[in-house]
Order: sequence, then structure tokens, then C-alpha cells
Amino acid sequence: MTTHTTDTTGGGVTASAAPHDKGLAKGQIGVLGTVVIGVGCIAPAYTLTSGLGPTIAEVGAHVPAILILGFLPMLLVAFGYRELNSRFPDSGTSFTWATKAFSPWVGWMGGWGLIAATVIVLSNLAAVAVDFLYILLGQIFSNDDIANLTRNLWVNIPTTLVFIAIAAWISYRGLGSTKMLQYVLVAIQLVVLTAFAVSAIVQANNGSSFDPTPVSLDWFNPAGIENFSVIAAGISLSIFMFWGWDTTLTMNEETKDPKTTASRASTITVLIIIAIYTLCAVGVVAWAGTGTEGLGAGNPENQESLFAALASPIMGPFAILMSITVLTSSFSSLNSTMISPSRTLLAMGYYKALPPVFSKISPRFRTPSVATITSAVAAGAFYTITRLISENALWDTITALGLMICFYYGITALACVWYFRKELFVSARSIIFRFLFPLIGGVILLVMFVQTAVDSLDPDYGSGNSIAGVGMVFILGVGVLLIGVVLMIWTRVLHPAFFRGETLPVTESTSDNADVLDDVAEEPIS
Repeated sequence: MTTHTTDTTGGGVTASAAPHDKGLAKGQIGVLGTVVIGVGCIAPAYTLTSGLGPTIAEVGAHVPAILILGFLPMLLVAFGYRELNSRFPDSGTSFTWATKAFSPWVGWMGGWGLIAATVIVLSNLAAVAVDFLYILLGQIFSNDDIANLTRNLWVNIPTTLVFIAIAAWISYRGLGSTKMLQYVLVAIQLVVLTAFAVSAIVQANNGSSFDPTPVSLDWFNPAGIENFSVIAAGISLSIFMFWGWDTTLTMNEETKDPKTTASRASTITVLIIIAIYTLCAVGVVAWAGTGTEGLGAGNPENQESLFAALASPIMGPFAILMSITVLTSSFSSLNSTMISPSRTLLAMGYYKALPPVFSKISPRFRTPSVATITSAVAAGAFYTITRLISENALWDTITALGLMICFYYGITALACVWYFRKELFVSARSIIFRFLFPLIGGVILLVMFVQTAVDSLDPDYGSGNSIAGVGMVFILGVGVLLIGVVLMIWTRVLHPAFFRGETLPVTESTSDNADVLDDVAEEPIS
């Protein structure tokens, strides 16, 4: 059996170790730590304050139903990820698995979708953290001028870059440092969000809320929503709200059991998230109703940050805890999200799908060095440029994230079906977890990709800006994917070995040798 190892000086892959041994520190984290980092990456407090309002505006009181509809494809796709990880645990996840199942070209674009989405959202997470930092300082010192500092670009941009740098530094130091920080930040989020939701439900039940609305089972019934475009828009928003659980899989090579730890953690993570999301959604609708006036959850003025509008009325003097929670949630996700693009870049450099310099490992911390720094620099540059050009351009790009998320999740789910095609029907378990679940989840997400692309052609989808009558969200979303195509062709010219299947061969699982097939590299990598 031909084996290979990582050249930590940046030479990529050389002969002598396992094909997926990239030099990362082994056995750093167990199921609990991986779940905590996964929850931290999704950032429930940050995601709810920015995503729950727009979702309610789209579907009204049926928001719990939409959240469940958005959760189901995530869960089905997670099973597909689990099966692929159990056979070939690799930090490249979508990139590696789509390459092995389909082709280097499809795998490269799957990796690009993941990297582009995470780099873009890193900038947004830092920006939200900065907003709530100054809001919190304004509350502490009872000074609105401090809170308004976030609107000053000469204050906002440098502070955002500092947040990105700190998150990158913690991530660079390894999963041990990240895990300990996440234990604290995630615990704060879950405790405060639960307290907020329970308080809202109790007040609504007592009739002391803004618009007491009795909780109804109909809220959980998607059949009450008649317009498919509304359902698609709502699911698209909810998919963004669940996005990030796959970070648990990019840590697979650093977990205590690469084949099982990350897979179990990904499933537990999405279950925790749907529970806290549903509880908060019910609490908000019960307390505020779905009206468009005052503190109504459907009021456009409350959409940007629903918790900023509702925390004080619901939590009273403890409202400051919500500001702390959203701030910690944003930074928590900023730190943990840094893991995903850095590990994917590492894998792409290792297999020479990108310049081999990206495969460099820190000798001290055994983490991706060049890849982590590149992710941070790219996020900082993206935020600075788009914020200086137009704040609308920044938010439109973030809205376009749904396209990229559905794209690479859908590709990875179908990669599971195609990779295991020779053993799909060998058992009931295989039929369910390698065929039906990932097929349904992948098709749903790719349908959502097409539907979102069509809907975003309308300038009203997003900020309202357009070019030649085409919505800016569509232009930015598709534009980011096309940039990936250009970079892929450029890489093909400079580093053709990967695209010839020499560094990461396309393989297929068979029922006869499924347990050993992927441990064998068909060709030496040099």
C-alpha cells in the first residue's frame, strides 16, 4: 500500500504516511468539545437576532414550521456527511468527498463554495460583534454617543479587523484553546436564550406582553403557507440559520476518533440548535405577535436585530445580558468558523488543488498556519472593501450566502449517494443513510439553490440595488461562484496533477472491499 505524509515546509504530499495525515494534532477533542464548537459556530444568539425577524416577516406565525422544514434537509445531509466521514475522515470534507465521488472539478468547486461562504460570513460576524461591543459599552456608561461609534467607519473598520485578528490568533493556537473559550461562550448563549424565551412565553400567557398571541399547533404546520416562493424564501433563511454544523466534520482529523467523533457531534449539534431555535421562535411570536407596528416581530424596523428591540421589554434590567450574549455569540462563531476554511484550504494545498504553501502546518501548535492567516486576511479585506464601497453591497453579499450554502451542501449530499452506489442496497441501513436521506436532502438543497437564484434576479430580493435590471444579490452570489471557476482554471494551469487525479484519485466504494478501499492510494503523490 502506497502511503504519504505532509511536508510541513510547504511541499505538499510526499511518500511515507497515511494519505489523509496532514500533520494536524491528533486526539485533541472529544464529542462534547466538538458539539460545543459546532454550536458556537452556528452562533444561535447572533443568528436568531438577525435571522428570526426576516423569517417571521416572510411566513408570520408559521416560523416554527419553516424552521423545522429548514432543519430537515440539514439533518438528512448530516447523515450523508456522517457516512462519508466514517469511510474517509478528511479535513477537506466537501472538497475531498466530492472529488473522490465525482471529479476534481466538482470537488474543487465544492471546496470553493465552502471557503467563499465562510470567509464572507467571518466578516459579518466580526461586524456584528463590533456593533454589540459599542452597544454594550453605551449601555454600561449610559452614553448613546459610544453606541453610535459603530457607525463611524474609521472606528468600525479597525475594530472589526482587531476582532478578526484575535479570533485567528486563538484558532491558530489549536483546538484546545478554541474549545476552552467555546465552553464559556456557548454556555452563556444557551442559558440567556432559554431565559429570554421562557420569560416571553410566561408574560404572553399572563397577558402582560406587547401582543399576547396564544401558542397554536398550527404554527408548526407548513401546509398553512400557500405560496411556494414564500416557503422557499423562509427555508432559505432558515438554512442560513442552521449553517455551520459541518465545521464539526472539518475537525475530524484532530478528534479522538476521526471516524465517529465528528459524525456524532454533527447530529447532536443540529438537534440542539433546532430545539433552542423553536423555543425562541415560539417565545417571540407569543410575546410580540407578527404585526408590523411597534414591537411586533414583523416590524421592518426590528428586522436588523430583533433582540435589540425586544430584550429590554422582556428581560427588564437583565437586558444587558442579551447584549453580552449576542456579542459573545458573534465572537464565538468568529473564532470557531475560522476552523472550517483553514482546514479546507489546508486539504486543498495538501492535495495540490491549490499552491502547496497552503499545506504548511505550525510546528508548535500543529494547526494550519498559512491557511488560517489567509482566511483572516481574506475576511478582513472583504469587509473593508465592501464596507467602504457600500453597506448595501456588504449585506447583499451576505444575503447571497444562501446560494453558496445550498450549492456545496447539495453537492456533498449527492456525493454520498454516488460514492456508495455499489453498496446502496446491501442493507436496510445503507438504503436509509447512504441513499434515501442524503438523496432527499441534497435534492432539496439544490432545488433551493435554483429557486433562490431565480428569486434573487428580482432587485427587490435584498437591498433593492440592481445592474441592468438584475438583482444585486444574484450578481454577487453567482459572481462569487464564477470567481471560483476562474481560480480553478488558473490552478489547473499551474498545478495540473490534482486535476489529472494523481493526488486525490476519484474512487468508488464497493461492497467487497469497502473497509479498505479508501486506505489505498492508487498512485504515488510526488
